[in-house]
Amino acid sequence: MNYIKSFSIVVVSGLILTGCGPTKSVSFTQINPINAETVPLKNGKISDAELLRWSHLDIVKDTIPGMSVDRAYNELLKNKPSQKVIVAVIDSGSDIEHEDLKGRVWTNAKEIAGNGIDDDKNGYVDDIHGWNFLGDVIHENLELTRILKKGDDGSETFKNAQKKMDEKKQEALGNKQQLDFILAADKGIAEHLKKENYTLEEVKSILTTNPTLGNYKMVMMQVLATTSREEFVKELDEFKDYIYDQLNYNLNLEYDGRKILGDNAEDISKTSYGNNQVWGPNKKYAMHGTHVAGIIAQVRGNNLGGDGVATNVEIMAVRAVPNGDEYDKDIALAIRYAADNGAKVINGSFGKGFSPHKEWVYDAIKYAASKDVLFVHAAGNDAEDLNEVESYPNDRIGETEIATNYIKVGALNYEYGSKLVADFSNYGKTDVDVFAPGVKIYATIPNNQFKFEQGTSMAAPNVAGVAALIRSYYPKLTAAQVKQILKESGVAISKTVIVGGDASNKIPFNELSVTGKIVNAYNALLMADKMSK
Repeated sequence: MNYIKSFSIVVVSGLILTGCGPTKSVSFTQINPINAETVPLKNGKISDAELLRWSHLDIVKDTIPGMSVDRAYNELLKNKPSQKVIVAVIDSGSDIEHEDLKGRVWTNAKEIAGNGIDDDKNGYVDDIHGWNFLGDVIHENLELTRILKKGDDGSETFKNAQKKMDEKKQEALGNKQQLDFILAADKGIAEHLKKENYTLEEVKSILTTNPTLGNYKMVMMQVLATTSREEFVKELDEFKDYIYDQLNYNLNLEYDGRKILGDNAEDISKTSYGNNQVWGPNKKYAMHGTHVAGIIAQVRGNNLGGDGVATNVEIMAVRAVPNGDEYDKDIALAIRYAADNGAKVINGSFGKGFSPHKEWVYDAIKYAASKDVLFVHAAGNDAEDLNEVESYPNDRIGETEIATNYIKVGALNYEYGSKLVADFSNYGKTDVDVFAPGVKIYATIPNNQFKFEQGTSMAAPNVAGVAALIRSYYPKLTAAQVKQILKESGVAISKTVIVGGDASNKIPFNELSVTGKIVNAYNALLMADKMSK
């Protein structure tokens, strides 16, 4: 699973860690779509209130590059009838017990809970709210690690995997060195002050001729000048988990995460594995999937956390993405499960650079297309040009597109101007279709909590939410038509933007994707209304 770990810890010497009843419908024929050509740059910093819901704001009215979701609800959707839409979230698992997802969770009406029988004969026993293809697996290798474990077959794939392993191992060990230094600094200051919960002022007051303690003082002064002690401790713990997960699991040639599942990932014919615990063995590790689910469906206007994009929607939780790289088999079966059980939109906020059985996933995407299911996929977070670097899954074999139901999404920042594109977002003139908000997105995480997260993993569900809106209010439109609407109705941006966080690397926004547009719910609904007539 490839998503952003956000750490703001900064140290010296360049060490940066990194439904209503039917009423008369609104007529849209006289309404003009949103156009950004004359939008001025926003004066002043985005407010805390705006940041909480910036992805729903309007690029014209608010000069914030949101998707005009609020405007769509206020001006287009009042008293307009809609149908329930099921959105499958294929991810790390989702906390379907979250209070802000109440009434937003799919229930399999054909299955009797807890009787240990596959009542609907779909191959999955007691799949009440979805399915967990990982069972009790939490951690996994990266795909490149699994390739290396099979041995050198002389292929370019093996050589590329070895090269990537060397790069990632070096990066992880470098990050561990930084982590060890920060941990030592924190411990040294705490021991000197004889207290763990120390303040910036107390660090400043330290007088010492000890060079080591002096270095620790300088480090912690810089850290606490930019973040609270509480936030520092939280970020440090998360960064520690991130580094050790890489070294102990993701890049560890001796680790076998799938062993406890008892399934052969090389045999696509065996489908009866996993269980129905859709958040997995520990809700802590369902954070990513819960956040994605919230972006799409968290209850609007209830004064809890953020607001979801769609209202008349249910989340089907399909757990297939571990803390590491997903298996092609699990993803293929997860897509098929979602398509067979009524999903009209699938969100896939995952991805990897190697895919040994990509044909299984291609076949699953085509199968979803045959069932009229739209697949929304995150572009990835490596700041790479996907015209030059392969990323899976995708919807093409060579230059040939395999399906019309797949849309790939890059991530936007909340600043309208040269910093519009998130510094981590992948891009590609032929491989990325559209961009959508993906920085500082506030949504649900397990155990009734909420959090800001960032990544193309957050941009994709914003688009999946808009797709669900379209399919809810215009249910006769096909998946291919919804994809067309999402692409063509977006707001075109003509500005030159910074790519990869490198101020010297500026590219016209319209060169970063197929459309050169950012997804806009308001425009999409206008176009859907016109197309449905």
